[in-house]
Amino acid sequence: MKDRSTIVCIRKGQILLIARGRSRWSLPGGTIKRSEAPLQAARRELAEETNLVDDGLTYLFRFGGLNKRHHVFLAEVTARSAPHPQNEITRCRWFNPMKIAALPASVPTRAIVELLIRSSGQKERRRGML
Repeated sequence: MKDRSTIVCIRKGQILLIARGRSRWSLPGGTIKRSEAPLQAARRELAEETNLVDDGLTYLFRFGGLNKRHHVFLAEVTARSAPHPQNEITRCRWFNPMKIAALPASVPTRAIVELLIRSSGQKERRRGML
């Protein structure tokens, strides 16, 4: 199983998705090279695919896909940061997290976003109980 760094970029409550040509939408990221740590790969892939430079990535969790193990990082992007598709990426677009399940998106992308939505909802419920 290959290891992949996957980045969830959030700006104004929306999540950044990318696409290659006519392929499905997905979260930015890519395969971790042998000489890299997951954090290094996340920084490299984010810059290579979107031209965004992270201001601080936070490790969230590991997600097991069918063929890849995703090391998922969070990047909170400033309002003035604008992603630009680069290399093999042809599209970058911000989406409401609740709408991603209905998009033609990769299975891991939909599952990771769903986990984040559920986690956020649990945190909100816990705060209300205090």
